[in-house]
Amino acid sequence: MSQDLLIKMVSQGDEKGIGKGHVYYTRYNNKTKKDPSKKYETTKFNPVAKKHTVYKQKK
Repeated sequence: MSQDLLIKMVSQGDEKGIGKGHVYYTRYNNKTKKDPSKKYETTKFNPVAKKHTVYKQKK
């Protein structure tokens, strides 16, 4: 897997803060974004909180 496309996604947790800090690694090409100053953000399943939570890109 190409390391320049590999990014770390960190969970923001649910409304009570459960599951905060859980990590996903995924591939994402930052060079093709419309606004390169913004961080990638998506919703993924958090197994600690047992629900979908927001994950944000961490450097």
